[in-house]
Amino acid sequence: MSSVFAVTWDYRCPFARNAHEHILTGLAAGADWDVRYLAFSLGQVHVEEGEPDVWDRWEEDSGLLALQAGVVVRDEFPERFPEVHRALFAVRHDEALHLNDREVVARTLNEHGVAADKVFERIDSGTAIATVRAEHEEFAKSHSVWGVPTFVAGDQAAFVRLMDRAPAGADPAVSVRAVERVVDMLTGWPELNEFKHTSIPR
Repeated sequence: MSSVFAVTWDYRCPFARNAHEHILTGLAAGADWDVRYLAFSLGQVHVEEGEPDVWDRWEEDSGLLALQAGVVVRDEFPERFPEVHRALFAVRHDEALHLNDREVVARTLNEHGVAADKVFERIDSGTAIATVRAEHEEFAKSHSVWGVPTFVAGDQAAFVRLMDRAPAGADPAVSVRAVERVVDMLTGWPELNEFKHTSIPR
């Protein structure tokens, strides 16, 4: 029986990258997971009281252009999503480029088989930001989600930090084990509220 769960993301977060790399690696190896990728804006989370939401001024936000692009690819070019998803994380964390640079995002899309002009049509029309907002607000309300990556299964949700990556070519057994441990704890041991190491061995 498939494990059914969802995971939030914002391309700016390195821990979101780690979790999503493990998910993508596991799925590519045939893991029996039914995964929903949920857009979530860290920019909106950090809006101060009295300030306007980022949805109405998203061009000022450092992550929402790429997040919208990811959502459009997820919904309209799903066969290309795994590659594009990895690549947009790499734009930020490997190349140290700006996620709100249209040329950078367009290049990334085109290099991975998605016509950038089609994606930007959805962004410029306002449909992409509407989707991002709807997902963000739905799960902030229903599951009190406040960050990324948050794993959601049924009525349970947990913010998770996996410390290691799963770049292309990584051992999928490691990724499958990591993700399944997270989901098993989320769904099978909801009594555990917090478990955090006091230090990180390096």
